[in-house]
Amino acid sequence: MILTTTDVLQGQIVDAYLGIVTAEVVYGSNALRDFFAGIRDIIGGRTGSYERVFEKGHQDALEELEERAARLGADAVIGIEIDTGTINIDDRGALLLVTASGTAIRLRAQ
Repeated sequence: MILTTTDVLQGQIVDAYLGIVTAEVVYGSNALRDFFAGIRDIIGGRTGSYERVFEKGHQDALEELEERAARLGADAVIGIEIDTGTINIDDRGALLLVTASGTAIRLRAQ
């Protein structure tokens, strides 16, 4: 399966547009990770633990997007966009949300 942010695949012909596919991944907060991230906020520097969470979130969202496109019979997903956000649950925490969307297509056999 081809996954791309571009809206065309060079040298390929789209046989069918199968529709928009989306994937959502939600992660809960972690008190220990939040504590160390708070320390980083005070002393400065990158927060590696959250960078790893975002990286995993992107990977998981793309894997889910690929699975959903495959169920439609797609060979590729084009025009992929990934977005991140938070869902505030209360004054003590938030959930991390990663979404991916794109257009599932079937390519013409060559």
